[in-house]
Amino acid sequence: MEEVIVLYPSPGRGHILAMVELGKLLVKHHPSFSITILILDTQSRPNASTSQYAASSTAEYVASVNATTPSITFHHLPPISDVPSTSLAAYESGFLLPRLNNPNLHQALQTISQTSKLKAFIIDFFCDASFEVAANLSIPTYYFFTSSASSLTAFLYLPTLHKNLDKSFKDLNDDVLLDIPGLPSISASVMPKNMSDRTTKVYEYFLNTATHMAKSNGLIVNSFDLLERKAIGAISDGLCVPDGPTPPIFCIGPLISNNSQDGENQHECLNWLNLQPSQSVVFLSFGSMGLFSAEQLHEIAVGLENSGQRFLWVEWKVALAVNESEDGLVSAAEMEKRVRELMDSEAGKEVRQNVSVMRDAAVAALEEGGSARVAFAKLAELWGTTSR
Repeated sequence: MEEVIVLYPSPGRGHILAMVELGKLLVKHHPSFSITILILDTQSRPNASTSQYAASSTAEYVASVNATTPSITFHHLPPISDVPSTSLAAYESGFLLPRLNNPNLHQALQTISQTSKLKAFIIDFFCDASFEVAANLSIPTYYFFTSSASSLTAFLYLPTLHKNLDKSFKDLNDDVLLDIPGLPSISASVMPKNMSDRTTKVYEYFLNTATHMAKSNGLIVNSFDLLERKAIGAISDGLCVPDGPTPPIFCIGPLISNNSQDGENQHECLNWLNLQPSQSVVFLSFGSMGLFSAEQLHEIAVGLENSGQRFLWVEWKVALAVNESEDGLVSAAEMEKRVRELMDSEAGKEVRQNVSVMRDAAVAALEEGGSARVAFAKLAELWGTTSR
């Protein structure tokens, strides 16, 4: 019977891309596996926003992978009709859509299991609602955490903080410091806004997800040992889940898209970049969900231009935040100052050198015998196979 691994990403392009790259890695080192990626229908997504979920672009990407990597199969879950008509916050909607799709997911996993041996079910943390479905079907479930291991420490430790504190993070004094294993002490005020109010539905989703992650078969993280040694050690040593066992952590990164193209077909910005002197270009990228006010975008642009430095600024899709407070506005003068410090000062030179060291360490992690390859081999052992 064919052995299959099912991947279940959140609809965000960045999450789908990361899952696809994970699937490619599995196919490369374990060609005996069949990879199926479940795709959620986003047309019925509550409060859908094209700035956050570019459905057409995602469809184009999936089509391109279909054409170039036939060993990866995409299964599109059917649309759902029972969708709340009320407007929901982006994160709440992100957790709710997979929950509403649980009946479709249950049917899909049962269908796959009838013709294949389902070795593992790997889910995005936004798809936490699927954990219960997989548990009921006795399918080994792993979480693929697409953020940093340092973020994961705080995430796993959230149930402990919730139990030990009697207030929301937003209601704690500024001088209250949180001691999270693997991280320096941090102020409660800098915790993510979506975790700041324990009375909200989003907080409840995060809390439930952290609890389920601790009960899963394993945590797959897009990082590598040398980059986040302290955070990874805290998780591995069980410090982030003090009330019970911690599942094994597999740091298989850096996992990045490597769609190399012939030089003649490269985007013009890459052609320009290749002509610049080494270490002379400032690179800015805020991800596919970066939101800035028009004023903040203007300040960044002016600061970059006034710095006199070469720069490459990537905007996946310009999404302007509206009615947002400008308390955290970074001025053009501040932007200019920081860019000049990075490129012209001795302290900036040290930062760039440290980045170069980590770049080389990232390459080494992916090579034969590197930490990422070793972690990936250990993960495969759990599924009863050896790496190629």
